[in-house]
Amino acid sequence: MVLTKDEAIAALQNEVRLVLHLMSKIEPSMLDYRPAPKQRSLLELCRYFVPMAPVQLQFVVAGNFTMDSWIPAWSAAAAAANAMNLQEVKAALAKQHALFAELLSPCSDSDFRAEIEMFGNRATRGAWIVRLPLTHFAAYRMQLFLYLKACGREELNTMNLWAGVDSAAGPPPIIQNRSSQASG
Repeated sequence: MVLTKDEAIAALQNEVRLVLHLMSKIEPSMLDYRPAPKQRSLLELCRYFVPMAPVQLQFVVAGNFTMDSWIPAWSAAAAAANAMNLQEVKAALAKQHALFAELLSPCSDSDFRAEIEMFGNRATRGAWIVRLPLTHFAAYRMQLFLYLKACGREELNTMNLWAGVDSAAGPPPIIQNRSSQASG
């Protein structure tokens, strides 16, 4: 099994904590930042976290994925998120902590090992939890971190991104490989 139920819940809840930590670094002047004209703004990126994991998990748990059911579910959740300001996004994201436990607690170990089909591929529910919400959280959390750095939050470092804490000592030193140290 990829993850136990308790590990999956804890991992998803930790992702919420990490993203909320990064969102706490957003200043109002940053909300309209976008790296390129056709990329999401910082606020649009934050809004994406609202439907992402809940919609994915609802389909993983139900095991009844079809594009005909996915599109309206995703569209409705995204439309609700797109009407939110940053404070509402943070509040909605904070509620996901309990939602993940609510969605996954009824699942048994055999439910996690059961194969389901999504997007034309078969995998276990446990694998889909890793492939969809967990990997998407990590990817979009990294994007959020990079947006914040581009907006001038130079004090943010690895500890903010991966541990969700501020580091008084600053970023860890850059490790050089031995061959460049020997030749220097």
